[in-house]
Amino acid sequence: MRLYGVVAAGGFRRFATYRVATAAGIFTNTVFGFIMAYTYIALWDERPRLGGYDVSEALTYVWLGQALLMACAMMGGGFEDELVERIRTGDIAVDLYRPVDLQLYWLAGDLGRAAFHLLGRGVAPMAFGALAFELALPGSVLTWAAFLVSVVLGVLVSFAIRFVVALSAFWLLDGAGVMQISWLAGLFFSGMMLPLNIFPGTLGEVARALPWSALLQVPADVLLGKSTGWGLAGAFAFQAGWAVALLVAGRLLQSAATRRVVVQGG
Repeated sequence: MRLYGVVAAGGFRRFATYRVATAAGIFTNTVFGFIMAYTYIALWDERPRLGGYDVSEALTYVWLGQALLMACAMMGGGFEDELVERIRTGDIAVDLYRPVDLQLYWLAGDLGRAAFHLLGRGVAPMAFGALAFELALPGSVLTWAAFLVSVVLGVLVSFAIRFVVALSAFWLLDGAGVMQISWLAGLFFSGMMLPLNIFPGTLGEVARALPWSALLQVPADVLLGKSTGWGLAGAFAFQAGWAVALLVAGRLLQSAATRRVVVQGG
């Protein structure tokens, strides 16, 4: 396990190296946060309790989305591009010979990446939002602790989805199209555009049941105090259940892929 800890630390340091890119990312997240915030204000002026949120809770949701956008890789930007490229070129054969587990290796690196983005690109936009607007931030340490647990579970679900998508390159030889579809689904069904609680009828029920809701909607409801008691336990169980199911699916897909590999160009 010490090896995977080193890989996670390396993932953190790797992204911490790009300071200019981090500053640009903070600026971009903040700008989009203001755009989304004023859009939400206009929308909530018409429907003050839309989705069960008041305007301050809706604004908190906006800035939380900007804080978790990169940590949960809702638009990609994690390990998947590199893994797909290694599969396409045949370099994955070298990885399979290493005395490490392929899935755990990439998971450790992605946890380091997520930790950096949560601190490096998550805290600053949230702080700007709190200075500019009245946010519904909790005062309880236990609520913040529960939120962090939910974020970690969300990162695990995000990794598991992207790992399965990346492994599709073993058969498709180019996973770019599948990754783009996954990113679009992630943006929509995570609740990044609008809270999933707003979605009507069957669409809302399906959206909230999909794994992408574990990336933003569930952590947001935990932070906003919408999930408490057994509801909080249910939220954790929902995220953990999807994480386990998708990690197992990734493990099975990895096993199938390594038994019969077709590599383009090598």
